[in-house]
Amino acid sequence: MQNAALEALGRLERYCRLHVPAGEIGEAVPLLQAAGFLGVNLTIPHKTDVLPFLTGQDDHARKLGAVNTVAFRGPHIIGRNTDGPGILRAIAEDLQVDPATQRTLILGAGGGAGRAIATQFSLLGSPGLILLNRTYEKAATLARALGATAIPWSEEALADSLPQIDLIINASSVGMKHDDPSPITVQFLTNRHLIYDTVYVGSETPLQRAASAAGARSANGVSLLLHQGALSLEFWLGQPAPLDIMRQALLAARKS
Repeated sequence: MQNAALEALGRLERYCRLHVPAGEIGEAVPLLQAAGFLGVNLTIPHKTDVLPFLTGQDDHARKLGAVNTVAFRGPHIIGRNTDGPGILRAIAEDLQVDPATQRTLILGAGGGAGRAIATQFSLLGSPGLILLNRTYEKAATLARALGATAIPWSEEALADSLPQIDLIINASSVGMKHDDPSPITVQFLTNRHLIYDTVYVGSETPLQRAASAAGARSANGVSLLLHQGALSLEFWLGQPAPLDIMRQALLAARKS
């Protein structure tokens, strides 16, 4: 989708995949900068390992302690994390609500994407933010840092909390495998809940199937993939991304 966007904009740059072994990002970054790269996306473990080599980062990335996008601007190396802003765009588009107004529960808040999303919703001033993770201590530590509430991943805790929740976000890996169960069973969902599942394997995730059975509206993580990528491109180029072109390329790649 990035190369489709670059072609549509008449740019000569191309997006490519590079393998940088763990522990070598400090050597790779200045080489990429010297080679004329506009920037890079980063995966684990580089999202945190790159931090000492940045000359600047935005408030979200600084609070999160991880970046997934780096831009080279002259002598400067600037880091951002587009997962949080990307999911705000995705939810607004797919579920037709303002995320800032939603009482939100985030599943899998201890992982990288979950932390990014939880931090974004905290910066947004989300009312009644609740964090949940398989390892309760991870959710509790993050909740204390963000001024949110952590609950155990249990049926009792979900039964108590979900009546006060508008938006449920699954940032866990549950649903990545074909035979995974839904991270929340249908008995705890109602038709007033809004569901956003960051998983995008297949046409419908287990959580989406549970949402459908409860009459709730839902969306999966394809739109997050689209919007976080568009935000990265805009950061590198300093101009709006051709979102429709990127969407078409992404959907075509998924079909193939």
